[in-house]
Amino acid sequence: MIRLLARLTLSVLSNALGLFMASVFVDGFSIDGFSFVIAVAIFSLSTTVLGPLIMKIALKNASYLMGGIALVTTFVGLVITNILSSGISIDGVSAWIISTLIVWIFTVIGSVVLPLILFKKTLAKK
Repeated sequence: MIRLLARLTLSVLSNALGLFMASVFVDGFSIDGFSFVIAVAIFSLSTTVLGPLIMKIALKNASYLMGGIALVTTFVGLVITNILSSGISIDGVSAWIISTLIVWIFTVIGSVVLPLILFKKTLAKK
């Protein structure tokens, strides 16, 4: 149970990092104030639920997409978040493409770096 909570916490923090960095670096991508929290929640939930579903569909119908599953999941998560949250705005094709890449990259970076920071004592015991 503790591992599940730790993984969930890391996922949400990594997603928050990715969305924040996209709002900083991408023209046409913006999130305002409290909506950031809502956007992170919606994005985290949608990518957690859709990731395995998209992977299953890709395995069955388009195995050549397996390498890009995380990018597809990130893009679909952004679409859902954009639809459901009024505080996020993504304008233009280039903003969609670049924000998908930036959110994905910083989510990966957060998934690698955050455990080293947050669970430093636990990792040191191993």
